[in-house]
Amino acid sequence: MADWLTQLGELPTTLLMGVLGVVMLFDAVPLLGVLVPGDVAILAATGVGGPSTGAATFAVVVAGCLAGWSLSFLAGRRYGEQLRRSRLGGWIGEARWAAAEGILQRGGGRMVLVAPFLPVFNALLPLAAGGLRMSYPRFLGCATLGAAAWAGLYLVLGTASRSVAGLLPGESSPMLVTMAVGLLLAGVVLMGTRRRLRAVTGA
Repeated sequence: MADWLTQLGELPTTLLMGVLGVVMLFDAVPLLGVLVPGDVAILAATGVGGPSTGAATFAVVVAGCLAGWSLSFLAGRRYGEQLRRSRLGGWIGEARWAAAEGILQRGGGRMVLVAPFLPVFNALLPLAAGGLRMSYPRFLGCATLGAAAWAGLYLVLGTASRSVAGLLPGESSPMLVTMAVGLLLAGVVLMGTRRRLRAVTGA
């Protein structure tokens, strides 16, 4: 793992941003999102690039998320029922699919906005939104705000964690410390967010 992260840190900035964009696109696709940890990718990119690449990281994360979510939304709009009855739907599970629809029916667009903060559902809600015939402009507007909030949160956490890494004695890896501290802080923030969402949606 450490060797892989070291090699990642040696990539040119343009290539690193390209890899990050692809990771974010995959993170927004059902099932693939479970295998591709988007939060870890953002923290790793922040740990490698530091403040100088913050704006580029933010833009790439938002663009990658919107690309993946838009593909899922359009797939749900056109093939929603077929996908639900397919092997993919079986892997996702009818309970999760129904829960995603219930969340959207109760909360509407604001649930799309907070989708990035909901593991598993972050990739499933766009698919369900397409199947429920939500208008694409409304979906895109809410998704953009949600992606920007999520990217901003992890960039702030990553920057703070990188600062902590610089204060530690010895030759600790800034990227590893950034990821470890960032994920710890993010876990606290996301648990609080999910508790509030459960209170709002009853889900």
